[in-house]
Amino acid sequence: MARSNVTAAILTTALALGGCSFASDALFPSLTGSEPTGEASSDQPAQQPARAQVTAAPTAVSGAPPLSSTTFEAPGVTPGQPTGTHVGQKASQLRGDLTQLQGNMLQMNEKLHQVRAQTVQDSQLYHGTLSAINARLQVGTTPGNPILLQQWNSASVELDKINDDIARMNALANDTTQGATMAAYLLDTVRATRGLSGAVDEDHRQLTVLEDETNRTVVLIERVLTELSQDITRQQSYLGNERSNLNLLAIAVKNGQFYGTSLANRSAIPQVSVPVADAAPVAGGKPLMVIKFDHQNVAYEQQLYTAVSRALERKPNATFDLVAISPTPGVVSQPALTSSMSKRNADQVMRSLSNMGLPSTRVRMTASSSNSATSPEVHLFVH
Repeated sequence: MARSNVTAAILTTALALGGCSFASDALFPSLTGSEPTGEASSDQPAQQPARAQVTAAPTAVSGAPPLSSTTFEAPGVTPGQPTGTHVGQKASQLRGDLTQLQGNMLQMNEKLHQVRAQTVQDSQLYHGTLSAINARLQVGTTPGNPILLQQWNSASVELDKINDDIARMNALANDTTQGATMAAYLLDTVRATRGLSGAVDEDHRQLTVLEDETNRTVVLIERVLTELSQDITRQQSYLGNERSNLNLLAIAVKNGQFYGTSLANRSAIPQVSVPVADAAPVAGGKPLMVIKFDHQNVAYEQQLYTAVSRALERKPNATFDLVAISPTPGVVSQPALTSSMSKRNADQVMRSLSNMGLPSTRVRMTASSSNSATSPEVHLFVH
């Protein structure tokens, strides 16, 4: 493997890991390769660093992304007989460096086993708490039930623990990137040492064996960095989805009503903005929903969630217009005050939509007036 290819692979994977988090079950995948070129001395058995203890993969948690279950097994370092040359001394030093590197990787493998197991435990607690809340909401409960509020707070703390687990895994991934850099450096140094003068045939034979073993270590670490990047991406997506679900669950607990999953998780499409100039006019169109604020504490969120959820089921890339409607002058005695109230009500509905998981980039807010309105209203249109 050329130095440029190794370095490019390391840098590409390191960039993919930046600012990420990860959950998995062991650091390095098992890799069996061909025997190194050349033969080791028959009276010198190959030195094998202690293998990481292979444990069973943590039980998958329903709703959580799968965790990787591969384990790092170092290819080992074949010892060599002293030759008394400068090149032989250099080869011995490089064998020691490779042994230390493989040992460090095994230690990180053990740490990752522990973090993965902790992540599974935290995920089980989190989803268990969510199930208890949703079960109570489905059979019916009182608005703002203090028991459910306490359970929601516990779920929030448990989700924060999962975030902490991911941060620790990301730190291990960064350490692995450093190990990849060291492995690539060792491979280049071994190849350069073959070009030094003053070597005997035994020196070159030992360097050939060492080059193969170093190359296999490089491949191992590059493969695990790819796996780490994929798992980190899945864990980040999972955490973001669960934060959206938890926000919606807070509304459900407040109202004592069961909703479902966050609107953000109803459609796997990119967030799109709705420029005012490009949005279709709402004049003459039939609103998806009309909310009349003719008394205090209007209970609209259940109907709002249902209406928007069904609209997204029919049209996943739908965008929305939220229009603050105020009665026309003459219908009310204080039109300026009524217009201000209509805009505040529209802001309240906008916050509800955001808490339900609908991206604000898919909602346009405007204001209008109506001869038929006798109180402030908010109209929701879908495009």
